[in-house]
Amino acid sequence: MRQPPPVQSTASKFGMVTSPHLVATQCGVRVLEGGGNAIEAAIATAAALCVTHPHFCGLGGDAFLIIAGANGLIRNVSGMGQAAHKVDGYCGSIPVRGPRSALTTAGTVDALRCAWDISTQMGGKRSWGSLLKPAIALAREGYEVSNSERFWLDFRRAQSHEMPDVFSQFSMDGRVPEVGTVRKQLQLARTLELLADRGPRDFYEGDLAARLAQGLAQAGSPLTASDLARTQARVEEPLRLPYRDGTLIAHQPPTQGITSLQIMGILERFDLQNIPQGSADYYHLLVEAVKQAFLDRDRFVADPEYVDVPVDWLLSAGHLDGQAASIHMQSALPWPQRFKTGDTVFVGAADAQGHAVSLLATVYFDWGSGVMAGDTGVLWHNRGASFSLDPAHPNVLAPGKRPFHTLNPGMYLQGGQPKIIYGTQGADGQPQTLAAILTRMIDYKMDPLQALAQPRFLLGKTFSDTGETLKLEADVPLAVQNELTRRGHVLRKLDAQSPLMGHPGAIVLDADTGLMRGAHDPRSDGRALGVHAMAAEA
Repeated sequence: MRQPPPVQSTASKFGMVTSPHLVATQCGVRVLEGGGNAIEAAIATAAALCVTHPHFCGLGGDAFLIIAGANGLIRNVSGMGQAAHKVDGYCGSIPVRGPRSALTTAGTVDALRCAWDISTQMGGKRSWGSLLKPAIALAREGYEVSNSERFWLDFRRAQSHEMPDVFSQFSMDGRVPEVGTVRKQLQLARTLELLADRGPRDFYEGDLAARLAQGLAQAGSPLTASDLARTQARVEEPLRLPYRDGTLIAHQPPTQGITSLQIMGILERFDLQNIPQGSADYYHLLVEAVKQAFLDRDRFVADPEYVDVPVDWLLSAGHLDGQAASIHMQSALPWPQRFKTGDTVFVGAADAQGHAVSLLATVYFDWGSGVMAGDTGVLWHNRGASFSLDPAHPNVLAPGKRPFHTLNPGMYLQGGQPKIIYGTQGADGQPQTLAAILTRMIDYKMDPLQALAQPRFLLGKTFSDTGETLKLEADVPLAVQNELTRRGHVLRKLDAQSPLMGHPGAIVLDADTGLMRGAHDPRSDGRALGVHAMAAEA
C-alpha cells in the first residue's frame, strides 16, 4: 500500500498546474514563471504528457478544454475526431485494438491550436513553437519511465500480440522497462519539431498529414488524408447546472459531460449535510444517482448532428426531481449495464491574472488502438470502438460522425469566477469519481488532496473484473461494506489507493485571499505545483 499522502494540498497565490506526471507539471509551471498565462501553461503540459504518458494520451488522440478568461468569459473547446468516410465492412462488433479500431481522426493537436488562438485573443504572448519545446526536449533527450507507464505496459504484456507496434516501440530488448529507465522517442521528437515549425494544421493538411495518412493506410485503418483534413476542433457553449451556491460547467454531447451534471443535479436534491461523508448512506446515494444518469446516457447521448439529444429536458428541474425521487435509500437498483473502459490525463492550470483551464486528453483505451502511424512516432487512438453497430442505437457508426465520448473536464464557478478546476481519468468511472471528489470539496469542505485521497467506488466492470459489481477500495470500513451488501449492492473489493480508480486532479481558488490549493491523485505519479513569489515577479 502507498504511504499516506501529506495532509494539505500545494498552495500558491501566483499560479498553479496539476497533471499526472511531475515533469509535465514542471513544464507548465515554467511557462507561468516565464510570464505565460494558464492557457499557455496547459498547452505546454499537455504536449509534454504526449511524451511522458504515451499509454494514456498523445498526438493521435482527442482532447477537451474548458477555458475561463480573466473577464469571466467561459469557452469550451471540443477536440474530437470524426469517423472515416469509408466505414463499410464492419459487422458483429468493432474491434477494440488494431487498425480497424483506428477509425476516427484525432482532435488533440487542433484542440491545442484552438486553445492557443484563444490565449492570443486574451493577450497571451507565447508562440506556438515555444510551447512545444519542452515536449520536444523530453522526446529527444529522454525522460524516466513512470510507475504508471510500466504498470500499464506490464498489464498488457499477455496481449502483446494484439499491439505489436506498442511493444516494439515501448519495450526494451523485449522486456518491460523498469521505473526510472530513460526512454527516448526520436520519431515523435521529429513530429513535434515539424508541428512547432510548420504549425498545428500540418498534422491535418500538410506533409505530416500525408505521412500520417500513409502510415495509417498501410496498417489497415480506413482513415484517409481527406478525413484528416476535415478535422476541426470546435468552440462550443458550455452546459451549465446550478449546484449549491455555484454553477457547474461541462461539455456538450456527444460527451458525457451532461451525465456528470445529471448526477450532481440529482445529488443537489439531497441534504448531504445530514449524510455523513463515507457512510453507507453516502456511497449508496452516489451510486444510485450514477445509475439514474447512466440510464439516460446510454439511451440518449450521441452526436447531436445525427440524433436528437434532449439536453434541456435531461437537465430540467422536473426530470432531475423525478430521478431523485426514484432513489430508494434502503435498496439498490439492480445493475446489469455495460461498461466502457478507457484512459485519460487531466491537466488543470490557473494564473494570478484570473485565467483558468481544465483539460482532458486521451487515447481511449490504455495504449489506444496499438497502431503507430508509420514512422511519425504517433500512436493512434481507438475512440471509434465506442460506436455501436446496432442501427437502432443513437451512437451507431456512420461516416463523419463523432463518437460518444467519456471525457468531461469540469469547472465550478462561484460569482461567475472559477472556484474549482477538476477532471479525472477513468472512462465510465469519470462521472462517478467526479461526484465523489466534488461532494467532498463542495459539501464537506475538504482540502483537495484530502478529497482525492478518500476511498472511492466504481460501478461496473474494470480491466481485471468483468462482473457488473460495485467496486470499493479496501479502506472503506467493513461496517459500511456490510450495510451496502444488505441494501442489495453486489460488492467486490479493490486494493486501497487502487490505480484502477482513476486519477483525478483539482485546483481550488479562493477569491477573497487569492490563494490556490491544488493536488493530483495520490494513486498517480502526478503532482500539483505552485509558482513561487520570486519567480512570479521575475
